[in-house]
Amino acid sequence: MTKYVPTHVSGLEVWPGKAYPLGANYDGFGTNFAVFSEVAQRVELCLFDADGVETRVTLPEVDGFVWHGYLPNTQPGQLYGYRVHGPNDPATGSRCNPSKLLVDPYAKAINGYFDWQQSLFGYNFGDPDSRNDEDSAHAMPKSVVINPFFDWGTDRAPKRGYADTVIYEAHIKGLTQNHPHIPKGIRGTYSAIAHPVIIDHLKSLGVTAIELMPVHHFANDAVLIERGLSNYWGYNTIGYFAPDSKYSASSTPGGQVQEFKAMVRALHEAGIEVILDVVYNHTAEGNHLGPTLSFRGIDNAAYYRLVDDDKRYHMDYTGTGNSLNVGNPHALQLIMDSLRYWVTEMHVDGFRFDLAATLAREFYDVDRLSAFFELVQQDPTVSQVKLIAEPWDVGPGGYQVGNFPPQWTEWNGKYRDTVRDFWRGEAASLGEFAYRISGSADLYEATARRPVASINFVTAHDGFTLHDLVSYNEKHNEANGENSNDGESHNRSWNCGVEGLSSDPEVNALRGRQQRNFITTLLLSQGVPMISHGDELGRTQQGNNNGYCQDNALTWVDWDNADTALQAFTESVSALRAAHPVFRRKRFFTGLPVRRRGSEGLPDISWFRHDGSEMSDEDWDSGFGRSIAVYLNGHGIPDLGPRGQRVVDDSFVMCFNAHHEPIDFILPPKEFGTSWQPVVDTAAGPGEVAEAAPAKAADPVRVEARAMVVLRAVD
Repeated sequence: MTKYVPTHVSGLEVWPGKAYPLGANYDGFGTNFAVFSEVAQRVELCLFDADGVETRVTLPEVDGFVWHGYLPNTQPGQLYGYRVHGPNDPATGSRCNPSKLLVDPYAKAINGYFDWQQSLFGYNFGDPDSRNDEDSAHAMPKSVVINPFFDWGTDRAPKRGYADTVIYEAHIKGLTQNHPHIPKGIRGTYSAIAHPVIIDHLKSLGVTAIELMPVHHFANDAVLIERGLSNYWGYNTIGYFAPDSKYSASSTPGGQVQEFKAMVRALHEAGIEVILDVVYNHTAEGNHLGPTLSFRGIDNAAYYRLVDDDKRYHMDYTGTGNSLNVGNPHALQLIMDSLRYWVTEMHVDGFRFDLAATLAREFYDVDRLSAFFELVQQDPTVSQVKLIAEPWDVGPGGYQVGNFPPQWTEWNGKYRDTVRDFWRGEAASLGEFAYRISGSADLYEATARRPVASINFVTAHDGFTLHDLVSYNEKHNEANGENSNDGESHNRSWNCGVEGLSSDPEVNALRGRQQRNFITTLLLSQGVPMISHGDELGRTQQGNNNGYCQDNALTWVDWDNADTALQAFTESVSALRAAHPVFRRKRFFTGLPVRRRGSEGLPDISWFRHDGSEMSDEDWDSGFGRSIAVYLNGHGIPDLGPRGQRVVDDSFVMCFNAHHEPIDFILPPKEFGTSWQPVVDTAAGPGEVAEAAPAKAADPVRVEARAMVVLRAVD
């Protein structure tokens, strides 16, 4: 047996260490450092003390392109980075430059900010073909060795089924920065999300999962800083294992990890799952003119998709300058290791994948059976959490709604577009609207998926808020400094007759009704509803539909001026959904229109014209219908309860009127129900619905202009 003699470099004792796991891993005695680079000829580990003094240590071993070493007595809180020596030939895709300090791709925490200056770039400004050798360490944030130990207590994942899930998309700072009952010192942080007032608010809405906009450590774009703005949304990742320190109340390097875990623990105690919005499609390094911060300087060709016939350029399926190379096993390993880490070590419950179609581009076309999806399918950890795809990117063939594998759910963009069109009175097929509110069987049934594959939403972070959707016809993005050329121009919105703020009580009443229409439709549709934070409070961005760079009061929830009546309405409709499994079916209805009669003598679903007759084929194909009623049979639910018991519920009729005049809907004949109690009326004032008298079978029920009424069978 060969005896190992420790190597001393700059007074530090260095052991060989291990090639796995990658990253910096503290074991209670010292820290193992491991980093992948196939092109490296030498890798230096750079340690920084509190004064910024750098000590360089050459990693002594390399196995399978993983450079590694172990430093005894190196403790949590240690700041570090890497310098990679190797070829620098952009024409062949190699961009190594040891003068550039690099963030560890597996860093569990990152401390500090990018100081955008010449030294961060591998070329001289104005001469892309030149080489810049200025040292960048002083302008770079540093990776941090973390303490992996945390007292999780009795923490258990809620593991709530999709059918019983209500998702709340939220920005950590936007939701909490202006809350008057959260201590100022923790507003805008992980601790603020864990504060009782936020948890109580989520529970009052019936929220079972909070979907956090990106918390992976991200870079603030130089171009935005120059305009006095900042990257607010965070879709500019540089650290896939590191919770961003910008959302931490802790001033201790690495303290953000402990704070994030405490947030998850508190949410779990309240029965709320944590879903992360993740950006594995691109990084903050941009295109070939971008900075050298991490992946580019470590192994550019392994981590990024490069143009085949000119590897100095990056393929860009995301509109951000680069795309991660999911066709490379080491890039895939990074993604899978990151996902597993967030589940096993940080206890998160699922992921929403930004521009997920990019991850399917193993070669050129979007491939549903790409290596990434195969890895997720067989992974015993990642395959068991919630997986939500944003099913599009900006590349050719990138719109893939309905085309993801059976294990996945999807943001249903067709649901958003169709529901918006219906309620603004757009001439469209009623059949499309019926498909969307009944679970989108046309999109998901053929691939053995169920209604819960559809993540239904009307608004999200990207686009108008719900308040602005009914208040603006045009985007008003002047504050972004791009002459309003940014953001979606086709919003399918309607301002109810006046653009922006109005003092007209009729206009404001109509806007309130439209918001209630959207909320009721969303929460009572089959599938999984997603509420965008603050929509239940009447949040406005004053017509800005692209708040990605507005880290200020424009995008933060204004709790002091919240629409408490709308909040109460949202709570009541969410409670109705939670109380009645007929709105949360796990299987699709038997067809549209339903012809077959079930064992109870009634279909599980029936569709009616406003005059009480069942919809005909001609009615479905009409391009001008703006009203429809649907019967949901509480005795026609095919799902079984957790102990195998039959699920039986009340039956409901929902009447939708997107016409500009009131309509008297004739209720179904008595075999469907002899008496019907109104439970939701989007045109009624507070308390009016509770006082409404039941209606009898075949009676007319007045549904006001642009309103919706929900009735429950009480016989």
